[in-house]
Amino acid sequence: MADFDETFDWVVVGSGAGSMSSALVMREAGKSVLILEKTEFVGGTTSKSGGVMWIPNNRFIRAEEPDESAEKAITYLDAVSNDGTDTPGTSHEKRLAYVNEAPKMLDFIIEQGVEVERASHFWPDYYDDLPGGCKTSRCVTAKYFNLKELGSWEKKLRPGFMPVPAKLDDGMKLAFKKHSWKIKMIFAKIACAVVYGKLTGKHYTTAGAALQGRMLKASLAVGVDIRTESPVKELIVESGKVTGVVAEVNGQLRRIGANLGVLVNAGGIAQNQALRDKYMPGTRAEWSQTPEGDTGDMHIEMERIGGVLAQMDQMVGYQMTRSPGWEQMYVKPPGQSLTGKPGAILVDQSGLRYLNEGGSYELYCQNMLERNKTVPAVPSWAILDGRYLREYQVAYMKMKPELIAKWRNAGYLKVADTIENLASQINVDPAVLRSTINRWNGFVDKGVDEDFGRGAREYDKWLGDPFKGGNPALGKIADGPFYAVEVVPGDVSTYGGALTDTKGRVVKADGEPIPGLYACGVSTASVMGGVYPGAGASIGPSMTFGYIAAKHAAGVENSL
Repeated sequence: MADFDETFDWVVVGSGAGSMSSALVMREAGKSVLILEKTEFVGGTTSKSGGVMWIPNNRFIRAEEPDESAEKAITYLDAVSNDGTDTPGTSHEKRLAYVNEAPKMLDFIIEQGVEVERASHFWPDYYDDLPGGCKTSRCVTAKYFNLKELGSWEKKLRPGFMPVPAKLDDGMKLAFKKHSWKIKMIFAKIACAVVYGKLTGKHYTTAGAALQGRMLKASLAVGVDIRTESPVKELIVESGKVTGVVAEVNGQLRRIGANLGVLVNAGGIAQNQALRDKYMPGTRAEWSQTPEGDTGDMHIEMERIGGVLAQMDQMVGYQMTRSPGWEQMYVKPPGQSLTGKPGAILVDQSGLRYLNEGGSYELYCQNMLERNKTVPAVPSWAILDGRYLREYQVAYMKMKPELIAKWRNAGYLKVADTIENLASQINVDPAVLRSTINRWNGFVDKGVDEDFGRGAREYDKWLGDPFKGGNPALGKIADGPFYAVEVVPGDVSTYGGALTDTKGRVVKADGEPIPGLYACGVSTASVMGGVYPGAGASIGPSMTFGYIAAKHAAGVENSL
């Protein structure tokens, strides 16, 4: 037997949302838990993210929409997911396990004191036109959270991107505040809450940091041992079974035993450029929104002991635009809705449209990389008209004249009085770009994008402008001056990793599980295959399969 320095029932590598849900299960079962976090902050990519959980058939949607069901959800996932030899991380059985267990996981964390709510009544599935697709919302988010409730752990939680006391989807509406008195009132309410919070010594956050703040508070309350700056160096294997880990704790290597198993939830490979070059050439670590610790150490370690890596060419693409200063930004300037709003399209370096500028950000970046194999498309160009800059933001920023001048002088924002002159600035054939825009404007007149179907799905409309007449996703590029900014295929995570079974166990090439080894989150090959079916399709499965794995390892599958 290994000579351990200390032993726990359950050892977790990484501190993302799935780590916390598994820890809560183990403590409910009376088992000891240790979470080892490589970086100085708890929370992982989840904490930096929107913190959205895609949970079909959850208690909130069932209460308001009686037609929601597990059957409807699995119909949708079976329709959208791409079973095949190139996506072995998914199967009908694994998707069914997710659909059945995700609502139970949600109910369980609510019972543990984690306050959540339905994200919105209008946050559609990304492929809502497919059988079983939801045109309202299957998304769940944490309620905003006072970080002061964490006490000394407040400084150890990875910061989020929206430190305000607001619902996530209310915060996302603020860009439209000049169009709506209702949104102006939301803004005023948030501003008052911020001031009141400061006066009363509160420190609020929302989105992913709120979810992880609440999960951390619940985990600490039940006695989970959490150690930061404690990277795992090795999985200990005895007689074919994972029995513990070697970790660097307080600068010293320690052998830590795991009586019931080890759960790997250590993120993806997004910050490891060598692995990106190997598995997803043409993508860049610096374009990723993930934390610095997302380097794939445990991918390599799981493969070393017999695990099988799959779907490694997949990432949760999240298009971004490299506005001046982007390298120093905590959250890189997103391009999710940049080209999805009226008065904007995306073209490759030949001046042609090649995708639906709305829809799933994962598919958007996948299309960009695929296009780049035959026509230069990284970066691509967002083409915007004058009305666009008057109405909407670019890279988080309201486009005031002084900012336009600054960005133009920096070479980021291309500006021209005519489409032909704009084409010359971005080195494309003026006739081609003019033809592309004329074709697009013709589709807008018809109300139908005959090339790529933009505006047909509810999600496309959600990304558009709800205060514009007609289809919210469609609008002419006709009002000069005209502008262009580049767009590149960033990401919010990679999407491939170790193959696991319906219990969250890491499996070998022959399909047999490696005893004592479990994994969840983006350390695994996604249960969704190469598709992102809706907002929260990484966090929801991470939390659910962390929950499933812990129940299996603790032998409490029938009681929780």
